[in-house]
Amino acid sequence: MIVKDIVNNGVRTCENAGVYSGFARFLMLELLREKDLDMFLLLDETLDESILKEYNEKLERICNDEPMGYVLGYQWFYGYKIGVNESVLIPREETEELVGLILGEVDDNFENPTIADVATGSGAIAIALSKDLDLPVVATDISEEALVVANKNAKDLDAKVTFYQGDMLEPLIEKDLKFDILVCNPPYIKNTEHIQSSVLKFEPHVALFGGNDGLFFYNKVLEKAHLVVNKGGMIAFEIGFDIGDAIVELSRHYFPNQDITLHKDINGLDRMVLIKDIGV
Repeated sequence: MIVKDIVNNGVRTCENAGVYSGFARFLMLELLREKDLDMFLLLDETLDESILKEYNEKLERICNDEPMGYVLGYQWFYGYKIGVNESVLIPREETEELVGLILGEVDDNFENPTIADVATGSGAIAIALSKDLDLPVVATDISEEALVVANKNAKDLDAKVTFYQGDMLEPLIEKDLKFDILVCNPPYIKNTEHIQSSVLKFEPHVALFGGNDGLFFYNKVLEKAHLVVNKGGMIAFEIGFDIGDAIVELSRHYFPNQDITLHKDINGLDRMVLIKDIGV
């Protein structure tokens, strides 16, 4: 069977399963790219039996609601191939916007800043910042399993990231480390919030839920941030789209005299908060 027909069959299979039909095409694109093949040049070619078998097996997992990142074993993030498994949250496109926002701030306001990424998960943020800025980054996570994934990603991508295990800021405080930029994309889904079934079934709950109001981990970071952020430094949060005002208010409680701004993502949703000029 030729590639074009296999993909069309995959589209119908996804539709019958109630899954986004575009996954069928994307899956084939990625499987062939892994073998240095271009799907668009092979649409009228017969597919190798081993690739067809792999395609059908992975498509079945997708139709059983398993996230694409786990099926492939990786997710593209800010141009970098980030390995993922069920020990880590799959990096989101929204988080790429956080990285872009931070890089813009570095261009405008910092020269060779020291950076820490708290609750790093797969290491995606820390790795992207380290690679794009060609700077060392420190990252923390409470999950030993997540840090195994993050360490491998950093090694595979030759990123200068040092990882410490511990709860949010605690490893940084214990080592008396201070930074110009503190980045954090913590768990922020409310415990009562309805979320996509594939996320709930497969992704690690420790990386998803942020208490009844979604603010639990932000509060943990903010109450001790003064211990790890240098004078004139910045805190950059990713946030849930419906807790922006609450995060700003919470930030003002701890940093009443600082420049606090709420930023929207490409879809016009509240997604990032910056706290600038810490201690100035």
